[in-house]
Amino acid sequence: MKLIASAFVAMLALSGCQSAYYAAWEKVGVEKRDILVDRVENAKESQEDAQEQFNSALEAFSAAVAFDGGELEDVYNRLNGQYEDSVAASEEVSSRIDKVESVAEALFDEWSEELEKYENATLKRDSAAKLRETKRRYTSLMTAMRKAESKMPPVLSALQDNVLYLKHNLNASAIGALQGELSTIENNVAQLMRQMNSAIAESDAFISSMKN
Repeated sequence: MKLIASAFVAMLALSGCQSAYYAAWEKVGVEKRDILVDRVENAKESQEDAQEQFNSALEAFSAAVAFDGGELEDVYNRLNGQYEDSVAASEEVSSRIDKVESVAEALFDEWSEELEKYENATLKRDSAAKLRETKRRYTSLMTAMRKAESKMPPVLSALQDNVLYLKHNLNASAIGALQGELSTIENNVAQLMRQMNSAIAESDAFISSMKN
């Protein structure tokens, strides 16, 4: 039965019917809160994967700059492959963050509406306070995630420019031109790593708070 429910909600997700998607999960005992935690964990994992990929791209670029004989076309193919993998990793990060945002908005809307159903004033105040605190933590999380996300385009842009330059200039002078770009890419990747580490730490803190 659970497998059937999972397949059903997956179909709803593909159809883009978010309200029906959440309702279907709730029928099998999975609340928006649980979905939010899962999506934050998925977003965190995608950022960890992206860190590995961007570091791998940087290593490939450094190796290209140190090129000392061989086929320049092979160097280009390796760099282009790393660039394309980095683009895919970046898109996955953005997609996962968007999914976190989507379920969080639905959760907070529902929570706010249900506050009006309380008869007990003390319980209502306590729930309202928890909503405010959860929103605060969520805002901090999203700020960190979006900041990390914003550090990916500069790296991708630099990688693309250099890959294209190498593609159109498969000669030793092209390698010399790449050398001047290495420090910029290194700095951009370092900034990206720092912001992603911050976002990952925020993810861990948010997940922990939601499970308490």
